[in-house]
Amino acid sequence: MLYICIPAFDEAPTVGLLLWRIRTVFEAHPREYEIIALDDGSTDGTLETLKRYEKVLPLTVLRNETRLGYGAALDTLARAAAKATRYPRRDAMIVMQGDLTDRPEDLPELAKRFDGGVDCIVAEAGPSPANVPKEIRRLRRIAPWLMRRYVKVDGVADPLGTLRLYRIAVIRDVIKQAGDAPIVESAGWAANVELLVKAAKFCRRLETVPLEPRYDLRPRDTRVRWFPDALALYRFGVAQRALRAPAAT
Repeated sequence: MLYICIPAFDEAPTVGLLLWRIRTVFEAHPREYEIIALDDGSTDGTLETLKRYEKVLPLTVLRNETRLGYGAALDTLARAAAKATRYPRRDAMIVMQGDLTDRPEDLPELAKRFDGGVDCIVAEAGPSPANVPKEIRRLRRIAPWLMRRYVKVDGVADPLGTLRLYRIAVIRDVIKQAGDAPIVESAGWAANVELLVKAAKFCRRLETVPLEPRYDLRPRDTRVRWFPDALALYRFGVAQRALRAPAAT
């Protein structure tokens, strides 16, 4: 089983099309899947759009009455997938965005690698195409400098991307380690980095795959703001450095 986890905030213009494209992909590449979509306090018609698809798709819709942010959404979705699975070693959680940045047509490639025994698959962006928003270009330019001293996942050159696959047994290990705390406490893109760093500790095999995000299909501007997101990355990096520091004797 693949659990396709979609955090959504004010994505009414795109989330319905995304769901239908996911259905089309799995009609062409049959396998068992379940979509878990979290409406993070949207103020447009996102919730209503999601609800319309519950009767025609294997879809579970979750709802935050107020917006809690991307990191909290990842935590909620990961826990929902971990609870739903019956076979955590055989099932996977895939995280993708609700704005068409991540392409449903790339899901079979992730599934193929997972079937080959990979525990975590990270989609890495290649050289930035011309349609990358300015805020994202700035963040991608500064992020490696911010993280290189503090954050490293062996084999991963681009830890910022949003399209990921995690074996649910790995996610359960992350949840168990967190205890009563959220598994992700960072904001923005730093949340992607934090979850990857924590999951990598429990992965026997981790692979990357070059899959270019699309920024030209969504009708809205990017919500990335390079300075706050860079600050969140820096704070996460500093926290990681503190965790690795040797204890005083």
